[in-house]
Amino acid sequence: MPIPAPEGDDPTVHQDEDLAGPIVPPPPLGPPPPSPTQVPTTRSWLWAALVGAAVGALVAGGLVAAFGRKTTTRTVSNFGPNSSKLVTSDVQTVLSKVEPGVVNVRTQGFSQNEFFQPEPQQGAGTGMVITPDGDVLTNAHVVANATSIKVTTTDNQSHDATLLGSDPSADVAVIKMQGVTNLRTVTLGKSSSVRVGDDVVAIGNALALPGGPTVTQGIVSAVDRTIDAQDERLEHLIQTDAAINPGNSGGPLANAAGEVIGMNTAVAGEAQNIGFAIGIDTVKPIADSLKTGKGVIKATAFLGVTTASVTSDIQQRLGLSVSKGALVRDVTPGSGADSAGLRSGDVIVKLGTDDISSSDDLSSAVRRHQPGDKVDVVWQRGNQRRTGTVTLGSRPTGSG
Repeated sequence: MPIPAPEGDDPTVHQDEDLAGPIVPPPPLGPPPPSPTQVPTTRSWLWAALVGAAVGALVAGGLVAAFGRKTTTRTVSNFGPNSSKLVTSDVQTVLSKVEPGVVNVRTQGFSQNEFFQPEPQQGAGTGMVITPDGDVLTNAHVVANATSIKVTTTDNQSHDATLLGSDPSADVAVIKMQGVTNLRTVTLGKSSSVRVGDDVVAIGNALALPGGPTVTQGIVSAVDRTIDAQDERLEHLIQTDAAINPGNSGGPLANAAGEVIGMNTAVAGEAQNIGFAIGIDTVKPIADSLKTGKGVIKATAFLGVTTASVTSDIQQRLGLSVSKGALVRDVTPGSGADSAGLRSGDVIVKLGTDDISSSDDLSSAVRRHQPGDKVDVVWQRGNQRRTGTVTLGSRPTGSG
């Protein structure tokens, strides 16, 4: 029997230990936009993704790639004397270093409508040139389902591009511009050095407006944010109040030295000045692998449980004998967790060498492993402590 969701939680978007599923592709933009009643009105998150011919109608109706989302957040407070500060007059200096390596990315492709029929899809996002011969870093959701990709440089030259590789679980992709040499590139910095209060600049193809990229300025509002949803999870995000809009996806979040410290990816749909960028330290190793043309760099390990973090309220309501851990709500039949004997109501307290205090801990622990790994797991069932060995599987495509 499934464990009921804690009061106030939405069970359709609760935490899951393997939530690094593929990014949900943006809705098609060729046909007329859906009516406002079709768009979630609670906990909305907007992937700062694709805008196209229908952008005017979409913006007027506030209907820009909206999906139901919920977040859990962890804030690391990093105020300090070494925080990077940027005065307004220095923005031009930052732009002179970063903007030449920023490109517009336009795509054409197909997506399925509600009747599972293909429909044309057009979109526009942003990219960052990372090699002089045309390797471009962008978000996986920008180029998802694309059959044609065109890249326009800051000197208004348009080039065809091909997809070298994509990792939807991390929302990172690398595309290759054709027939180019000696391009200006962006400089990738270190997101580990980012502090709350640092000034930043966001550059991107906001709303696909003609006349060049849009530039906005703000600060780092928080670091180490996590966005959770039913079938996706992004971790170690940089939160900023610099305006990020549809079309900014894949573009740079730059520091005062003109270094890229994040890749813009999402904004809060029911808030103001809350945007998110993937930390560049997370992006770099993925991009290095994708540049080789290996495609998706790895499958995602799958334990096979849906969990909730144990809180004092949950402990009291369910009469749990432990005060922390990952409470198992559901077990996927045939999964490694199912074979090991885990069931609804158990509380996972250890996976491998990692102590588990929450669903976040369990998710991170699973992601550190590969499909096929055999991992010891410890869980609490009533007053009994149980152990077993789990063989991790591969996350099923499209699973929640």
